Amino acid sequence: MDDLLRCVLDARPPAADTLATWWAATKAIRAPFDVPVDRAIVCGAWADRLGFAFAGGYQAALQSLVPEHGGIGALCVTEAKGNAPKHIETTLIADGDGFVLTGTKKWATAAPVATQLLVAATTGQDAEGRNQIRVVRVAADARGVTLVPKSAPFVPEIPHAEVTLDHVAVRAQDILPGDGYSEYVKPFRTVEDAHVNAALLGYLVGVARRHSFVRELVEQLVASAVAVRSIALEDPKSPMTHFALAGVIAQIGKLVAELERAWEAAPDDEYARWKRDRPLLHVAQAARTTRRENAWAGLG
Repeated sequence: MDDLLRCVLDARPPAADTLATWWAATKAIRAPFDVPVDRAIVCGAWADRLGFAFAGGYQAALQSLVPEHGGIGALCVTEAKGNAPKHIETTLIADGDGFVLTGTKKWATAAPVATQLLVAATTGQDAEGRNQIRVVRVAADARGVTLVPKSAPFVPEIPHAEVTLDHVAVRAQDILPGDGYSEYVKPFRTVEDAHVNAALLGYLVGVARRHSFVRELVEQLVASAVAVRSIALEDPKSPMTHFALAGVIAQIGKLVAELERAWEAAPDDEYARWKRDRPLLHVAQAARTTRRENAWAGLG
């Protein structure tokens, strides 16, 4: 914990305008931290914008979910009809000694700069007519993979893409173990929220330190980062994890409001980027609300 917090409190973000450049520049800083959520916090602290912090948290979440994941990756789930199992039409079909992957993913975060794609696909239906989902690893430059860049109205540093998979060859060892939906797709929202909020807090600690905001605010941000770290290490499927995560996210919202009151009095380029990108904090809010209500319902 000492090394982690010292790295965060003494952070000096490198000058970088692209995700790839920033990712390379912070490689040596991330390397000593083996726990994904620790890397998320460090990435946030060593970022000078929300986009880079989010990217660091997102990559840490993928590593937490798939420990063997390395480099920059992209989870490819969402299709034209949505991201529930019944909406996934991308197919994984046996072909000789291997498999063939075919389909289109409407939106994949970080795909244009990824070296590896984690793709959710159906292998067919069970006796009740439900889609059976598996997640497979695919090299982003594999034959048959086509990326069409897409943009969002904020956080321009994070690239997105539509991913087309045209009879992409897949080896059996590249199919992740277990049910693709229950083991990877469904828990990823919780894993991502924990790691991205950890990165957000690391970033805000850096902001508070660079602008010499009051010590009490820095202390509260660090305390929240430690709390999120603890939650990120728990079972992402547990209602108790969801319950605790909802509480700490609400606490973070209050800290953000307090920090903004101090930050807007000293406007700079970084604050302008923050105002532009702040809507990112509210993406998937409906899913978080549902998760929170389900957690409360589980308490009885």
